[in-house]
Amino acid sequence: MKKSISISVNEEKLSAIEMYLEQKSTTLAAELEKYADQLYGKVVPQNVRDFIDMMSDRKPARKPRNSLPAESEKHSEQ
Repeated sequence: MKKSISISVNEEKLSAIEMYLEQKSTTLAAELEKYADQLYGKVVPQNVRDFIDMMSDRKPARKPRNSLPAESEKHSEQ
């Protein structure tokens, strides 16, 4: 699951950043995501990153709810 964060930046500086990043065919969001990944790799110990990766791989996809309660009600009435 991804979470969003927000920061405050001087409007003129933000405009300049966006203008120069556009010249490099990238966006501020893309660059910040890369930096967040680099920071994660630098700050979070390897064993913790491995554990998080392992837990992420184990999570089953959410299954849509089906009509099992309705089915069980039918069987209990019979």
